[in-house]
Amino acid sequence: MRIVNGRTALVATALATVLTVVTPGAVTAAPPARSAAGCRPGTLDPGPLRQAIAGLPNSDATSAQVRIITPDGCWTGATGVRDLRSQAPVPPHARFRIGSVTKVFTAALVLQLVAEGRIGLADPVQRHLPGLLPADYPTVTVRQLLDHTNGIPSPTMPDGIEWQLAHRYDRWTPEQIVRLGLRNPRQFAPGTKQHYTNMGYIVAGLLVEKVTGHAYARELDRRIARPLRLRDTYAPGDDPRILGPHAHGYQAVVRDGATELMDATTWSQTFTPASGNVISSLADLDTFVTALFAGRVVPPAQLAEMFTLPAVPDVSGGPARYSAGLTAFPLPGGEVLWIKTGSRFGYLTGVASTRDGRFRTQYSITGTDAKGEELSRTAQAVIGAALGML
Repeated sequence: MRIVNGRTALVATALATVLTVVTPGAVTAAPPARSAAGCRPGTLDPGPLRQAIAGLPNSDATSAQVRIITPDGCWTGATGVRDLRSQAPVPPHARFRIGSVTKVFTAALVLQLVAEGRIGLADPVQRHLPGLLPADYPTVTVRQLLDHTNGIPSPTMPDGIEWQLAHRYDRWTPEQIVRLGLRNPRQFAPGTKQHYTNMGYIVAGLLVEKVTGHAYARELDRRIARPLRLRDTYAPGDDPRILGPHAHGYQAVVRDGATELMDATTWSQTFTPASGNVISSLADLDTFVTALFAGRVVPPAQLAEMFTLPAVPDVSGGPARYSAGLTAFPLPGGEVLWIKTGSRFGYLTGVASTRDGRFRTQYSITGTDAKGEELSRTAQAVIGAALGML
């Protein structure tokens, strides 16, 4: 049995590791990476990123899309295939599951409600969602939901990909997930430590719905997607499909000693509501992050929460690394890169930006073991190449 948490960090060795790409003979090579129109290259040399996503599909990933923006220019590239059966190229503006990058959207929705005076960051969650937590449960604040200092326990679920495949179409409600998690002991007293999990954001999604009186998907569309003209971004609710153009995601499964790639594209995301269920595209993610960091989604007073780390230790003993929706990635010289990664079966996603937005990057990789303990080699190569260009 395992405790269900989201993927929490980049692989540090991605900056220094030379990776070997192994292509299985049963899969033919795709055309070279394609650069999208409307992304002006300037003097930017995308060579490192082209190399990072070369050779797809292979045993590690079937496709990759990458976008990078620097003061020298912008580049968007895609390689690999839309699906293994047709071997067609990845469609332009392909949509994908963004996994825990959803948390950035959810944090923005909650902070908008704070800016409107409809809730307070210091408000007890129990005041707004009475009965969700046990009567004797210690006070959990709205801020603690967003910065992973709430201590709400995660559910314990069966290990193994076969169980996951057998239950891929199950439908969960947020309340069911919370009740299942509460069968486990509380991790720590709220506000005393930090531990990255989905639970705070599942509760935050319920909070958005309770305060607004509308479904999370509607508020995401009304407050963020439509104002920013994000044509590819939506919360799928109970629909297990990815609507619109997209690349298929696959999961490697070992059966009778042989590895099979199972199509993981159609999969219910109701187990990660408001924490990992949103669908988007590279262009939409770049538009969103740019507007967010510029203060056009959340007012500056509340936006500061997204760049503030709580003054508590992580459960591992190190310093806190997670703010409201983002992760702090220190750079040489004292600068911080603000990142968020996400994974769902078949899909790996990442976004990163400097605080001033001069450097931004996004990627989507259809990794064949996206929920594995180790980050895919392709994702490591992309991260290393992008940070090298920074």
